[in-house]
Amino acid sequence: MSKVIVVTSGKGGVGKTTSSAAISAGLAMRGHKTVVVDFDVGLRNLDMIMGCERRVVFDFINVIQGDAKLKQALIKDRRLENLFVLPTSQTRDKDALTQDGVKAVLDELRQEFDYIICDSPAGIERGAHLAMYFADEAVVVTNPEVSSVRDSDRVLGLLNSKTYLAEKADGRAVKAQLLLTRFDPQRVAGGEMMSVEDVLEILAIPLLGIIPESTTVLRASNVGMPVVLDDKSPAGRAYEDAVGRLVGEQIEMRINPAEKRGFLQRLLKRTA
Repeated sequence: MSKVIVVTSGKGGVGKTTSSAAISAGLAMRGHKTVVVDFDVGLRNLDMIMGCERRVVFDFINVIQGDAKLKQALIKDRRLENLFVLPTSQTRDKDALTQDGVKAVLDELRQEFDYIICDSPAGIERGAHLAMYFADEAVVVTNPEVSSVRDSDRVLGLLNSKTYLAEKADGRAVKAQLLLTRFDPQRVAGGEMMSVEDVLEILAIPLLGIIPESTTVLRASNVGMPVVLDDKSPAGRAYEDAVGRLVGEQIEMRINPAEKRGFLQRLLKRTA
């Protein structure tokens, strides 16, 4: 059975597109047929991070408006057999996304793919709402900063009230997990960033992974490669672990030694 996962956050610049690329590539590396869909109409950064910007002929909006078939718009990754990209338009307005159109495309993707990763735009407006509306699960990407955490809390409110699952009478909700990005233990120790424990206390959702601040993330993006493909990168390894947890593998959370003692025990107790 296929699964739709939205990668979301209220704040821009936290690493949603980088995380969408890494998660989709990580799933494909594990043998799951995966497609990552760009919902950020007008900006279109996903195809650049995936290294396929020169291969875009048709896009998500073309498919919704009936100008192209879905198979014409899908781009097959040249590095991973099971990975595909559905880019979006750089010239259209976000109003080109419609709920019926998004549902039709996702329904067709569900017939072919194990995982459908929806790369959400920043904010809580139309594009972000449509990216999460039909999701089965959500990866909430947050930096350890007060403004980022606050915006993520607003997104959690939308996931719990303004999605297809939330609006159904059976009471199910979108399963949300936290991906903490750009984590720097030295800045946490100096009081410049929130600790992992503080973020978890506010958002109160399971922790999927902690991605350390790393120059390899920017370097990978600049060459059009999901950072998870760089097995020498701490960030790449952290994304790989997060993907493993996403599919149900029991992988120990790698807590940095700079975190205060006892955190891991409290985390395990909290998630239990």
